[in-house]
Amino acid sequence: MWMMLAAIAVTGTLGALTDWLFMGVLFHDAYNRYPEVWWPGIREGKERSAIIWASALGYVMTTAVILLCVITGVHSIGGGLFVGLVAWLAGPSIVIIINGMFIKIDPKITAAHCAGYLARMLLAGAGAGFVLGSLSATAS
Repeated sequence: MWMMLAAIAVTGTLGALTDWLFMGVLFHDAYNRYPEVWWPGIREGKERSAIIWASALGYVMTTAVILLCVITGVHSIGGGLFVGLVAWLAGPSIVIIINGMFIKIDPKITAAHCAGYLARMLLAGAGAGFVLGSLSATAS
């Protein structure tokens, strides 16, 4: 049990770093292409509650991918990567692409967010595969 919690903590934290890279640093100037789409205070850096909530929800997403790996019986990093990829295809990739079609936002931001969520889900799947594989090897 503690190894699963460690996997959530480690991959969730690594996922937060990928969020920072893909959704904060990469194409940073493109966020200002349409400044009117952002809530007041967000663009100016005065409002931090959205970042805090997004980070917390990122750990929920990481936990969900790890639970999917448990439910599907993953016992390898490759299996975990597959589950992460399928979860990304079923959820955030499609939502982000569709939102990009209807919401005025720079296409580079859409691509960066898709890549960021893919990285987060692959990290969670790989972490789950590693831990579950280790646990099954220990049980044998």
